[in-house]
Amino acid sequence: MRIVNFILAIMFLAFAFLQLNDPDPVIWILIYGAMAVVSIMAIFEFYPLKFIIGLTVVYVGYSLLYIPGVVEWLQQDDRSALFSDVAKMEHLYIEESREFLGLMICVAVLIFYWMRATKFSKR
Repeated sequence: MRIVNFILAIMFLAFAFLQLNDPDPVIWILIYGAMAVVSIMAIFEFYPLKFIIGLTVVYVGYSLLYIPGVVEWLQQDDRSALFSDVAKMEHLYIEESREFLGLMICVAVLIFYWMRATKFSKR
């Protein structure tokens, strides 16, 4: 598990670094930075359950703001535009869908850590 947690920590640090040229870098650096911190703590089998639950609630709540963009993206004939650098400049829903997916990656990892935290607390 340490290798998985290390890979997740590196991945979230890379995600945070890539946000430096984003229009709203501070929020996304904080989001991915917090995920890197949780992943680093998990390397040492330290799972702060209240922090994990709090982040999960915040990220799920924040992701709700992007639902309209995701719905608009899903209604498009060409959904591959999500992976085009040019399309994000043309359509706001592309950026919103990407941000939603980023938050869902965070939520999935947090749920994984939440399960690990409850497993460790039962020992």
